[in-house]
Amino acid sequence: MKEAEIIEKTTEFVKKTLADAEGGHDWFHIERVLHNAQLIAKGEKVDDFIVALGALLHDIADAKFHNGDETIGPKKATEFLLTLNVDKVIIEHIIKIIENISFKNSLSTDKNSFTSKE
Repeated sequence: MKEAEIIEKTTEFVKKTLADAEGGHDWFHIERVLHNAQLIAKGEKVDDFIVALGALLHDIADAKFHNGDETIGPKKATEFLLTLNVDKVIIEHIIKIIENISFKNSLSTDKNSFTSKE
């Protein structure tokens, strides 16, 4: 499957999954994040495909709405991406983005914390 088709199917999946989400974590939030991520990516040497998937899936199951369980989002994203036969290396990168995207993690002083140009 081509990258554009994967992004299209991921967009459909996210819209459906977040159809009843509260305002701060609904499709319109994801759309804004995607737009801003793509704007920033234009001036950087990054993988646009990973940027798009990371932005689309970053809040697919926010822990705040799942009793603090931070494993649900990565599991849901992995299961979905596997159905599209996305390369496992790319899936691992997307999962690291999902696991580390929160504001809480941006304040980390851990020198071993995950970083990505995407």
